[in-house]
Amino acid sequence: MYAYDELDRTLINERVSEFRDQVKRRLSGELTEDEFKMLRLQNGVYLQLHAYMFRVAIPYGTLSSKQLRALAHVARRYDRGYGHFTTRQNIQFNWIKLAELPDALSDLAAVGIHSMQTSGNNTRNVTSDQWAGVAPGEVEDPRIWSELLRQYTTLHPEFSFLPRKFKFAITASAHDRAAIKIHDIGLRLHRNAEGETGFEVLVGGGLGRTPFIAKTIRPFVPGRDLLSYVEAILRVYNQYGRRDNIYKARMKILVHELGIEKFAREVEEEWLQIRDSTLKLDDAVIEEVRSRFSYPAYEKLPHMPDELKKATHDPAFERWRKNSVFPHKAPGYAIVTLSLKPVGGPPGDATAEQMDAIADLADKYSFGEIRVGHEQNLALPHVPRRDLPALWKALDKIGVATPNINLVSDIIACPGLDYCSLANARSIPIAQELTRRFANRDTAELIGRLHINISGCINACGHHHVGHIGILGVEKNDEEFYQITIGGRADENAELGALIGPAVKYGEVADVIEDIMEAYLALRARPDELFVDTVKRLGVEPFRERVYATR
Repeated sequence: MYAYDELDRTLINERVSEFRDQVKRRLSGELTEDEFKMLRLQNGVYLQLHAYMFRVAIPYGTLSSKQLRALAHVARRYDRGYGHFTTRQNIQFNWIKLAELPDALSDLAAVGIHSMQTSGNNTRNVTSDQWAGVAPGEVEDPRIWSELLRQYTTLHPEFSFLPRKFKFAITASAHDRAAIKIHDIGLRLHRNAEGETGFEVLVGGGLGRTPFIAKTIRPFVPGRDLLSYVEAILRVYNQYGRRDNIYKARMKILVHELGIEKFAREVEEEWLQIRDSTLKLDDAVIEEVRSRFSYPAYEKLPHMPDELKKATHDPAFERWRKNSVFPHKAPGYAIVTLSLKPVGGPPGDATAEQMDAIADLADKYSFGEIRVGHEQNLALPHVPRRDLPALWKALDKIGVATPNINLVSDIIACPGLDYCSLANARSIPIAQELTRRFANRDTAELIGRLHINISGCINACGHHHVGHIGILGVEKNDEEFYQITIGGRADENAELGALIGPAVKYGEVADVIEDIMEAYLALRARPDELFVDTVKRLGVEPFRERVYATR
């Protein structure tokens, strides 16, 4: 966990005071809604279909138990008893009253949580691997660099009014759990041939109306030069980005239109002017940030303690352990993923009671720490393996031990037309129906690793473009239709999915997915060939034939 200092606390509290005055002026009529819009967006407040939505930042996906309890308090006191964890490692509250928003923000500020830059045309919440700092084989904890970026970009005057929103993601593992290739800037922490730590820098990724996979602009930037190189990229984007057309304003369009070579030259020229400026990071500065991260005092524990040996005879426990428990860098410990995808439930939602209970379990079993993943699940990152049986029982009791991590019912979905004023179609009911269709765990395990992503509109908040199966809601003659893509992925081998055929009606979506699954089981070369690999090997056509044969 990172320990915020007095400067952080002062900044957060001043923003609460400022926003309280802005809300007061809006409620009195002194500010019109148009005048208020930019001010509320800078504080993570959207006007959705039915109410204001409040988006709260969880920097690089790390929460303390105290902070999670504060989120539970906001859900209970100001909302309808739940929150929605998003693909940006944020949490959203969908029913908060405007008059009570400053109080909610103040309550969160007391535990070091804010909503700055969770919306608007600025640099958004810096995201990272939810296993950062505990993943085996990691170069080093990427959250150190995430925090440096957070501090530098928050309320940066030049980057608070960009042509469009701007997103960072950082990973330090060979397997990318942060989806860095679908971000404006993706950073892969690694060491060069001399053993120096630095970053492969990728630019121009993003989904939405015009999706692109990011391209490498520089294979290695030393860590000390991270801020100056990032600033050079942002300066080029700020200068040349399309402010005349909202659909062409993202940096991905600029990179595409200029070409990666010309864009790289522009960045290089800018960087040469500033790389040796005050933006160069001294080792002392990096170490200061590093020193403010505290890590658990791990014990020396056995890999297979007696408690775990005994519990492996329980088939239900074993199914959960094999599905939801992952290796840890410290012997005798494990990373445990908590599924927020119950059968028939909205993906990513957690009730206030669940959040309080998870906070208690984090204190008891995970050194008081919780992580949020972009897949809309939570994780306890420091669990002694001897405690896995007791933890499983406690998680099962509160409904977050469904053993479906990375399986067909572990669905990513945006709120869709149930909440969002931008949506064309519903997402949540589609996800709920699919979890019911694939509730049989033997069937889900037979299918194997599979990611379904659902978006209710072209803005792609559900990352449908990079789902193994992507589902996009569209509107035709006031009726909900859904386009289906297959073969996408968001990891280190990121690809955009390919459209399988014409859009289908709302009531046909689950049937189509079942047809795709039946085709996959018949077409795969061997039982361990993943769906996405079968699609890559055979292409779309065999699946298209199966789906549309009788339609």
